[in-house]
Amino acid sequence: MAPYDTPPLDEVLPEADGLPVDLLDLAERRVPRYTSYPTAPHFQSAFPAETHGAWLAALPADAHLSLYLHVPFCRQLCWYCGCATQAVNTRAPIAEYVEDLEREIALVAAALGSKRQVVRIHWGGGTPLSLEPEDLSRLDRSLRAAFDVLPGAEVAVEIDPRRLDKGRFEALLLMGVNRVSLGVQDLDPDVQKLIGREQPFEVVAAAVAGLRAVGLKSISFDLIYGLPGQTVATIHRTAAQALSLNPERIAIFGYAHVPWARGNQALIDATLLPGPSERWRLAHTAERTILAGGYLPVGLDHFAAPHDSLAWAAQHGRLRRGFQGFTDDPSEVVVGIGASSISTLPHGYAQNAAQVPPWREAIRAGRLPSARGRALTAEDRFRRHIIERLMCGFSVDLEAAAVEHGQALDTLAAALVEVDRLVARGVAVRDGWTVGVSKGRELLVRVIAAAFDTYLKPDAPGHASAV
Repeated sequence: MAPYDTPPLDEVLPEADGLPVDLLDLAERRVPRYTSYPTAPHFQSAFPAETHGAWLAALPADAHLSLYLHVPFCRQLCWYCGCATQAVNTRAPIAEYVEDLEREIALVAAALGSKRQVVRIHWGGGTPLSLEPEDLSRLDRSLRAAFDVLPGAEVAVEIDPRRLDKGRFEALLLMGVNRVSLGVQDLDPDVQKLIGREQPFEVVAAAVAGLRAVGLKSISFDLIYGLPGQTVATIHRTAAQALSLNPERIAIFGYAHVPWARGNQALIDATLLPGPSERWRLAHTAERTILAGGYLPVGLDHFAAPHDSLAWAAQHGRLRRGFQGFTDDPSEVVVGIGASSISTLPHGYAQNAAQVPPWREAIRAGRLPSARGRALTAEDRFRRHIIERLMCGFSVDLEAAAVEHGQALDTLAAALVEVDRLVARGVAVRDGWTVGVSKGRELLVRVIAAAFDTYLKPDAPGHASAV
């Protein structure tokens, strides 16, 4: 499909196919994205670095690890962004951060006690390509010296298409990068102006062509619905343009407007944001356009080409949910490195200091930079399993989950009362101990998942609306 060559919009989203008025309150309900359970707002502050270190040391010697490296810098902040990042236009802070990342890599390796096997490395941000090519190569060497990065390991990098150049292409090759995720967001020029992210289609197309030319076989696009100025026509065109570049994966996230938590979002004119009914139509328009392009649905908001490993994982019940979204990562352990990064360990979660100065201070004092964390209880693991299965497959067998985790089903009594309310409203389905999402209501799966969340308070601030 060529750019702008889109099928008729009424074939993708019939006019009558909107959100029923009686479900507007559910669409507006603020619920977590459930990339963890318990979710990050319920991590405990003043989390001891000693506990984090003990959890790392206790990992089985044969455990396969995934690594996540956070780079909290961008050339400029996009107005919609909710990531832990800051605008930096000088070299000094970046060079200093690279040195401290190397120190943290050494601290983590020492806590682990031996050279552990790594199956995945994910570079996120911010913008990892805010680092210079020599920075990327230097950190890659440090990682490979500290860890046993297995042959065939996935090495993924989040990329701002505007930051690619010859030196960075070469650095990606030398690092063994085999998957990239491009921040596309929206391709309509008027929408881009309203979110402070001017990035013409031609820039994205050139980035994809360059990545393909150097042998990249797995490219993901991130899109966003719910932005100011979006209409069903513009998001339909954006999705069709994205399809024309043949990425292996596409994610379409709902924009969460939380200016009280992310000051840069105050630059967005809130009066131009679509309401819940329009957000529903935007999400469905993007979804159906992508499905019409031959992609398969993966969880709530991801799509993959039929040959992609993520599609296989979704079809065979191997899909997982983590801080990087839906994944086919087989590892039970994610070790976070860098300011604000989160480690997912068998004992629980450990999050580094979010701001660079306290993160740096801990590292230079020879301590793991843990600031927040949460030890998991047996019930937490039980409920996490339930929520993850709902998010990944839209259905969960509660009885089987209870047996697997050694938990009593009667602990779910309150959750099932809420589920039955959602069944009565046509959002959930229930057959004995099996709970699922009603067909056509998949966008509301987080509302059903929230029924099993014992920590969530109604309309808790900081969470995104369900749709």
